[in-house]
Amino acid sequence: MKLFLRTILESFRLAWQQLRTSKLRSFLSLLGITIGIFCIIAVQSAVDSLEGSILDLFGGISKEILMIDVFPWDEDPEQNYWKYFKRPSPSESDYEGLAERLELAEEVAFLVGLEGKTLKNGSNSLEGSTVMGSTLNFPEIQDMTLAKGRFFSNREYESGATKVIIGADIEKELFPNQDCLGKDLKLFGQKFQIIGVLEDEGDNPFNVQQMDVVTWMCYPTIKRFVNMNGRSRFQAARIIYVKPKAEVSLAALRDEITGDMRAIRRLKPKEDDNFSINSIDQFTNIIEGFFGQVKIGGIIIGGFAIIVGLISVANIMFVSVKERTNIIGIKKALGAKRYIILSEFLIESIFLCLLGGLLGILMVFVVAKGISAVIPFQITLSLKNIIIGLSSSIIIGIIAGMLPALQASALDPVEAIRSK
Repeated sequence: MKLFLRTILESFRLAWQQLRTSKLRSFLSLLGITIGIFCIIAVQSAVDSLEGSILDLFGGISKEILMIDVFPWDEDPEQNYWKYFKRPSPSESDYEGLAERLELAEEVAFLVGLEGKTLKNGSNSLEGSTVMGSTLNFPEIQDMTLAKGRFFSNREYESGATKVIIGADIEKELFPNQDCLGKDLKLFGQKFQIIGVLEDEGDNPFNVQQMDVVTWMCYPTIKRFVNMNGRSRFQAARIIYVKPKAEVSLAALRDEITGDMRAIRRLKPKEDDNFSINSIDQFTNIIEGFFGQVKIGGIIIGGFAIIVGLISVANIMFVSVKERTNIIGIKKALGAKRYIILSEFLIESIFLCLLGGLLGILMVFVVAKGISAVIPFQITLSLKNIIIGLSSSIIIGIIAGMLPALQASALDPVEAIRSK
């Protein structure tokens, strides 16, 4: 064990000596490793951060939730636009029928959403807000954390009270430097009292559902201002959310929903479904497939740089073997085993490649911090990607140093000592 540790320390010392005595040659050799690791880990980190950000931007909706809508999420709606356009939107009667019939569901919720509404408070106004009306159990399906205030009470829900919960940006725009709880805002030409404020989500250009600009009210309340037949200028999007019971698979729940929806809408056996059952997985699979291709591109680009670096490091090691042939002969004459000589050069090669890999990872960290400082999106260098970078460097070091190490370990001690 002591001998092996001494071999490791000696290998590190010799590798460092190589770097100091041949700075330019070593720099050019490690440059390929550095650039290759940088390309692979930079793309991996950017894609992981982007993918994670997008997948987290469904308002806290779990992957274990099914959503009944008009359009399927895994198909380009333009290909069959008129087919889906003719479908009826999920209705209150659909929701009530499913809530009564479904045996595998833990929660069934109904959501109505309108975009592009203008909110007012005195002289302050905010355009482009989303108005959302939902059944009382909707927070059980979608994470809607309150920064302050409270949720709707059963009495407020049943009576359709003109009370709302607003997003963080709405409070900032309409009630600057003041507490908005208990105050009114104007919407649909009527005043609504604010009883809560949602937690600030922060800026993110990839957010598909901006909860910071949402005005959330009870479903019985929004029904008073929206024509649920969809023929008025206040036409709204409608979605039914279904959460399965514990240990119930999405496939089983999907089958039950399909059967019950067809019964509720009285579809004949030969008629196609006039609804779509979607899940987050349908969207995330598309995203993961796209980002998978991007990762492959990064690996290919980085791979070429790594091959150049690998050849350069191997060249350094062959030169090192040639320069130290006499020393290798003396060591073998004094009883050094082949595996000791082999280990010495392999460790030296791994050290050089690890140094290049560390420089590449450091470059990724600096670039990620720089980009994150100028755009509203955080690129993070995860521990997983650091481990991938270092592991790749070790593997490259083993490959680059194997032939020179075998050559050194196979030298005849007498001939090696006689060499100059």
